Amino acid sequence: MNEFLENVKKNIHLRTAHSELVGYWSVEFGGQMNKVFHIWKYDNFAHRTEVRKAVAKDKEWQQSVVPNLALIDEQETEITYLVPWSKLEKPAKEGVYELVIFQMKPGGPALWGDAFKRAINAHVDLGYSKLVGVFHTEYGALNRVHVLWWNESADSRAAGRHQSHEDPRVVAAVRESVNYLVSQQNTLLIPTSFSPLK
Repeated sequence: MNEFLENVKKNIHLRTAHSELVGYWSVEFGGQMNKVFHIWKYDNFAHRTEVRKAVAKDKEWQQSVVPNLALIDEQETEITYLVPWSKLEKPAKEGVYELVIFQMKPGGPALWGDAFKRAINAHVDLGYSKLVGVFHTEYGALNRVHVLWWNESADSRAAGRHQSHEDPRVVAAVRESVNYLVSQQNTLLIPTSFSPLK
């Protein structure tokens, strides 16, 4: 893992010359160990196609990834978009991130969107955590929503979570949204030194 990240750090500028890196993290808790998670921004599908073609032709970048190929066990790619009521927020200072993946019942945002929005906003409006963005899967596991949160530390996140569980306003909002929930997974992410989101 350390060797992989050192190689990425040394050469990431070659990749970011083609498109914007939103953030790059390593998994600390809640998922497979020795795993990285990163988000890249594209204007649309045509833009992503152009970038992928350019990256494939970039010999310097292609050569830079060769040492890491033997270090990768598996790779998963999803296409997501920010839900209409969410925008990408950049935290004012460094901290830790929590990626919460909600697998929702089939039916899409038309079915569960309003209740889900109320549950998220209850946490945000009452100051229990800072929302970075809410993403809905377009390609990958469907009816999946990724919520990216920021906290100063894992301890401050835990304290806020425990307080929110005792807040009747949050409890009421969450109770409504769980009617549409199939499963949930929470992962604590640590930003790498070269991640734009710290």
